[in-house]
Amino acid sequence: MTTEEIIQPQNKVYSRPRLLDERDTHYCPGCSHGVVHKIIAELLDEMGLENKTVGVAPVGCAVFAYNYIDVDWVEAAHGRAPAVATAASRLNPQNLVFTYQGDGDLAAIGTAETIHAANRGENIAMIFINNGIYGMTGGQMAPTTLLGMKTATTPYGRTAELNGYPLPISNILATLDGTCYVTRQAVHTPAAVRKTKAAIKKAFENALAKRGTSVVEVVSTCNSGWKLSPAKSNEWMVEHMFEKYPLGDLKTPSEEPKN
Repeated sequence: MTTEEIIQPQNKVYSRPRLLDERDTHYCPGCSHGVVHKIIAELLDEMGLENKTVGVAPVGCAVFAYNYIDVDWVEAAHGRAPAVATAASRLNPQNLVFTYQGDGDLAAIGTAETIHAANRGENIAMIFINNGIYGMTGGQMAPTTLLGMKTATTPYGRTAELNGYPLPISNILATLDGTCYVTRQAVHTPAAVRKTKAAIKKAFENALAKRGTSVVEVVSTCNSGWKLSPAKSNEWMVEHMFEKYPLGDLKTPSEEPKN
């Protein structure tokens, strides 16, 4: 083999998403947030939306999302991302507006904003990370925490009698007239990542086409909150989370604009 053959450049099969900033994230190793950030950055670049996007991030593990994806962002108070996104979308209807929220934010303190924005059919996309726990504040019970699941505030496991039942918020949102697309996905395998990317792309397209509100729930892991390794967290999620939160479309969009 000649020297020329040895140093011949290889075909490039992967590159870092152009809109994903080159910096270390604050997320725990194995966290699902980083994968979803990568998907969003890839899509916004591929769809040519770099200068037509407004992301809204409230309080939670993803509070610093604006540090990682290089588009315009607005920081919202805890749970208020759908309200802020409503204003951003109505004032600049030509833009893509999306929220990036955890389960405590979207389904607890922000329940009213979430339901009413979706019921109005605001032309926004909600990306909803459901890891069944409050990750940022120390692993307390969230609305989506499973029955029997141990957390900092349910050390003996969540019970229906004391804590109520897990809240399937996406199923509720799917019943509203204002939502056009509601789906539940995951990012624990390459195949799941591809499906989630397709789902988020569809949600972005719906928002741009003025079809109403889209919700993409991503069933995720929180290995630090769950006290498991990243690999064991994925196994636990498949075994337990998917039973309560099965993957798949809950509502598919019409091709007609809603407003």
